[in-house]
Amino acid sequence: MLDKISLFQVAHSLARHSGTRQAIVAQNIANADTPGYTARDVAPFSTALPDKDASFGMVATRGAHLSGQRDQSDMQVIEARSRSSEPNENTVSLQEEMLFAVEAKRQHSKALAIYKSGLRILRTSINDK
Repeated sequence: MLDKISLFQVAHSLARHSGTRQAIVAQNIANADTPGYTARDVAPFSTALPDKDASFGMVATRGAHLSGQRDQSDMQVIEARSRSSEPNENTVSLQEEMLFAVEAKRQHSKALAIYKSGLRILRTSINDK
């Protein structure tokens, strides 16, 4: 039932994106001493959303309504932003990776807050008589 509501779809996508990013950051940290390893990252969440002019997840209840489709493609893992190379030709910076890990955690917390808020609204609307 909840998977049909676009708010929960966005929260799920955001949580999935942050989980994927956290896994990539963990791989980067694990390979910090690997010679020649190139740091990776996940494309920003904003690129996973449709363009801003399209209506996201709206359903046409009449012919006069507009509707949009959400792209269900997987997250794109990309080579990390231009980073300086260490003496061992490794592009992993532990300081940057820790910041990216914190950013991914905040993004995941935001997704959970959106999900909880949506559930609270649904519960209130169902219980209100």
